[in-house]
Amino acid sequence: MNRAGKWTIRIAIALAVVGVVGYINREAIALKVVSAYMDTRLKVGPFEEIAWATGADPQGRAPADRPPNIILILADDLGWNDLTYAGGGVAGGSVPTPNIDSIAAEGVTFTNGYAANGTCAPSRAAIMSGRYGTRFGFEFTPTPPGMMRLAALAPTPANRLREIISYPGAESVDFADMGMPTSEITIAELLAGQGYHTAHIGKWHIGTTNGMAPLDQGFDESLLMESGLYLPVNDPDVVNSRQDFDPIDRFLWAAMRFASSWNGGEPFSPDRYLTDYYTEQAVRMIDANKDRPFFLYLAHWAPHTPLQATREDYEALSHIDDHRERVYAAMIRSLDRGVGQVLEALKRNDLEDNTLVLFTSDNGGAGYIGLPEVNKPFRGWKMTSFEGGIHVPFFAKWPARIVPGTVNHSPVHHFDLYATAAAAGGAPLPTDRVVDGIDLLPYVLGVTEGAPHQALFWRSGASQSALVDGWKLNVSEPPGRAWLFNLSQDPNEQNDLSAERPDKLAALQAALAAHNAEQAPPAWPRAVSVPINLDKDLSLPDAPDDEYIYWSN
Repeated sequence: MNRAGKWTIRIAIALAVVGVVGYINREAIALKVVSAYMDTRLKVGPFEEIAWATGADPQGRAPADRPPNIILILADDLGWNDLTYAGGGVAGGSVPTPNIDSIAAEGVTFTNGYAANGTCAPSRAAIMSGRYGTRFGFEFTPTPPGMMRLAALAPTPANRLREIISYPGAESVDFADMGMPTSEITIAELLAGQGYHTAHIGKWHIGTTNGMAPLDQGFDESLLMESGLYLPVNDPDVVNSRQDFDPIDRFLWAAMRFASSWNGGEPFSPDRYLTDYYTEQAVRMIDANKDRPFFLYLAHWAPHTPLQATREDYEALSHIDDHRERVYAAMIRSLDRGVGQVLEALKRNDLEDNTLVLFTSDNGGAGYIGLPEVNKPFRGWKMTSFEGGIHVPFFAKWPARIVPGTVNHSPVHHFDLYATAAAAGGAPLPTDRVVDGIDLLPYVLGVTEGAPHQALFWRSGASQSALVDGWKLNVSEPPGRAWLFNLSQDPNEQNDLSAERPDKLAALQAALAAHNAEQAPPAWPRAVSVPINLDKDLSLPDAPDDEYIYWSN
C-alpha cells in the first residue's frame, strides 16, 4: 500500500473515532451549542431601577368602600408536602411556612384544589382564561428551541429502563409563537374593564409575541421573567444544587440567564436573589397603588429548578444534612418570607380587610429534583395527572368576607380562580364562549350548596384523566394502561379498581371521550413522550415491575 493509501486509512479511522466520541458526547456538545446560542440571543444589561405607576381611585372612595384589591400568588412546582399548614413540610416539617399557612388559617382551604395541568404553561393559560386550555389548543408547555430534542438526545442511564419517544417535525412552530391566542379574554382584561389597575410580576410563559405578552393581554404594567437563574451561577451569595441525573436540569444550567425586563424593555439583571426581587417589587407595587383598586398577578418562579438558594437562607438550615434538600428548603424559606412581606404590605397600607388573596401552585412537585417526599402522601409527580402532579395547595383569604379557618372539600380547579376574581371585582363573565370556571365564593359562604363541579378533566397527549363524582380515571398510551380509583376511599391512588369495576371504568372513559370531543386539536405538536415512574423520583433506579406513565410535551 502506498503512502497516500495509508494516510487515507488513518484519516478514515480518525474520523470514525471523532464520530464515535461525538456521538457519546452528543449531549455535552449540544449543551455547549445551547449556551453559546443563549449568549448571542439574550443580551442582559445592568440593573435598572423601575417605578410603579401611582394613582387615585377615580371615585374618591375609601378603601373599605372600593371593590376588593385582588392578589393572585402563583408558585411554580410547589409540592403538596412543601408547606406545613397541614402537618407536612420540607425536611420532616422542620422548615415552617407560617406566612403561606396564614392564608389558609385566616381564610379558606380548598383541600381538593386541582391544577389545570401537570405542567406549568397550560395551567397558567387556564388561570388567565377561565377555561380548559385544550379548548383553544393549549395542550403542551412551550419549550425553548432544542430543549425537548436535547432531552431525547441524552443517553439513557443504566438505571432507566424506558426510552423517551421523540416525534419528527415537532419544532414546526416557533417557540415565540406558542402561547394563548389573543381571542381569549384574560382576567386582567376583565378587571381592567372594571377600573382596576393591573400588574404582573414574574413568570408568564403563555406567549410574548403577536399580542400575547402581558401588556397586550390586559396588564398595565409587567415585570417579566426573561430567564430563570435566581442569581448568576458564580455569585458569592448563591448556593447551587445540580442534579446530574436529570437532563432537564442540565439544559437549564446551560440555557438560563439572570434576567428580567420591565414593560417590554430590554433585559436587565435584578439586584438581588430573584424571589426576593419579585417580592420587593410586589411590595412597591402595593405601596404605589394603595389608593385605587388593583389586581396583582405575582407569578413566582420558586421553587422551580435550577435549585439555587441564597447563602443566608442555606446557612440558616444547617440541620438539613442532604445538600439538595437543604437548597430546596432554603428556596421554600425565601418564598414563604416573601409572601409574608406582601401580606404585611397590605396591613401597613390598611388594605388587608378588603383584599382577596389567592394562593396556589401551577402543578405538583417534580420527581426530577430527586426529593422523594415532595408530594407526600400523594402518588406521582409533575408531568403526571396522578394526584401528586395536579393536587395542589389552594387557599383564599378575604377578611371582609371569608370566615377564618373555613375548609371546603369539594374539587375545585385553577380556572375557578378566574371566575372568583371576576365576581369579586364585579366583572361579568364573557357570554360568547364556554367559561369553565365557577365563582367559589358562594360555596365558601354557604350561599350555594353542593359541589362546584361534578367532573373535571386533564389532557396532555399520551396522558389523560377524568374525575367524576369522586372516581378518578388515569390513562396513558403508551403503555396502554388505564387506572381507576375511588378517591373518597383511596385519595392516594394505591388501589386500582379498573378490573373490579368495569362499569365505572366504562362510564369514566365515556365521560373523557365526550369531553375530548369538545376540545380543539393541539395548537402545536408534541415533541416527545417521556416515561415517568409513578413511585420513584428520578434519582432512583427503575425496576421491571414499576408502574409508569408517558407524558407528552
